[in-house]
Amino acid sequence: MLFFSVLFGMALAMVGETGKPVVSFLQALIAPVFKLVGILMKAAPIGAFGAMAFTIGKYGIGSVVNLAMLVATFYFTALLFVFGVLGAVCRYNGFSICSLIRYMKEELLLVLAPSSSEAALPSLMEKMEKAGARRSVVGLVIPGGYSFNLDGTNIYMTLAALFIAQATNTDLSIGGSILLLLFAMLPSKGADRITGAGFVTLAVTLFVVPTAPFVGLTLILSVDDFMFACRALTNLLSNAVGTLVVARGGRAG
Repeated sequence: MLFFSVLFGMALAMVGETGKPVVSFLQALIAPVFKLVGILMKAAPIGAFGAMAFTIGKYGIGSVVNLAMLVATFYFTALLFVFGVLGAVCRYNGFSICSLIRYMKEELLLVLAPSSSEAALPSLMEKMEKAGARRSVVGLVIPGGYSFNLDGTNIYMTLAALFIAQATNTDLSIGGSILLLLFAMLPSKGADRITGAGFVTLAVTLFVVPTAPFVGLTLILSVDDFMFACRALTNLLSNAVGTLVVARGGRAG
């Protein structure tokens, strides 16, 4: 879908004046769509309460412990990725992940309210330019990273899909696990534009991959709100690190 959208946008740009009515229609369509999303997100806490009540009522109070372990595992994995993987990348390129976090503290706080790294996009681009990245690099890497470099969403989707498979006693072979991992990573591209989009792409994954039961989504819905912010923060840091690495590599070249 993302690839088709890019091609369609390029085609609209190529036809020039002829495509302007289509562009105007799409611009007019954006406003009610985002208003609809806003209405749905206001009802999200009620939905989360209902999902939690349903999960406890159907699967027992013990399910809360398992769900809490899922949330804890996700946070631990995200921290391990940030300070382990991203930290190593930062050290290799001559800067520290801790200093980057301190430098970006305003942007990190900004994404906590909507739980989407999209909220910090303008400020992030400005900060990366002040950090020494060329505007051309920032303008290319960050918007592209917001669609393709979503490490937090990837971690969430793979953990959630495997949790659902285990919770429903679905026997996954090695091949099935790899297939699940690949399909969980692919639809996550472009999934960070709207708060809660990660859950929607998880639903797509479970619908496409027959080894994971689609009905298991009800298990995750009750705790999905608790994983929003961590996904967004991890995505934001990953894009910041990627931008600085590309900028430093360009200067070295």
